[in-house]
Amino acid sequence: MGALWNSFKIAFSMYSKVPMPSAPWDKENMRYVMCFFPLIGVVAGGLTVGWMALLRILHLDGGGFGLGAVVFVLIPVAVSGGIHLDGFLDTSDALGSWQEPEKRLEILKDSRAGAFAVIMGCVYFSLSLGVYTTLQDTALAVWRDGSFTDMRILFQLACIYVFSRALSGLAIVTRPMAKDTGLAAAFSDGAQKRTVAVTMVLYLIFVGAAMLMLDLIPGIICLLAGSMVYGYYCVMAQKKFGGITGDLAGWFVQVEELVMALTLTVAVLYTGGG
Repeated sequence: MGALWNSFKIAFSMYSKVPMPSAPWDKENMRYVMCFFPLIGVVAGGLTVGWMALLRILHLDGGGFGLGAVVFVLIPVAVSGGIHLDGFLDTSDALGSWQEPEKRLEILKDSRAGAFAVIMGCVYFSLSLGVYTTLQDTALAVWRDGSFTDMRILFQLACIYVFSRALSGLAIVTRPMAKDTGLAAAFSDGAQKRTVAVTMVLYLIFVGAAMLMLDLIPGIICLLAGSMVYGYYCVMAQKKFGGITGDLAGWFVQVEELVMALTLTVAVLYTGGG
């Protein structure tokens, strides 16, 4: 139990800004870190639902309340401390370089932000703000009495934060690493890979089932979109970098969450839910 508790603390210390007691980063404690990685998505999802509830309580449920959408965009960044966003920006620079895999890996290690990182960062936040503004207005428009049924889209969005991290953890323990150094390689090497892989699959089954039960058609469309992004990620990482790295894992989490949130919002708008 001590090793599991330490793995939990390391996962939250590394991948979130949630205060945690310190734990030694040794081989014993690193084995199950990935098992707890998706729980950080539970925190982000809970805060997202809580923020929407607060908007309703404060009667800020008119369309076009821009500050509400900004907070939605920033919640996962604040929870993660920007670690996934950093990987997204580094990977954007590497992909934009059109270099060979070895050169791309060198670019990932460069702490400076290049032009492609700046451009893609602006594009990412612009798209996110548009998606979350639409999602906020859609959710508030159907939430007439604050009932569970009317909050389905919010609970599905919360599920996305867990789903993206479960897929990311699965890739780390099942896909080849691009290098034998770095945090992703450390967690992969130190992990009890079979145990972690089974745990990630259980997360995915549970969260996927929850999304389908909340709203079937939007859930199906959203999960299909997320699975396609995962497939692209695995192929792209292998072809253009020679495997998975920590930065690529961060890129995947950011892209997965945005694509799934966009897909969910569009699906709810065009199907009317249910």
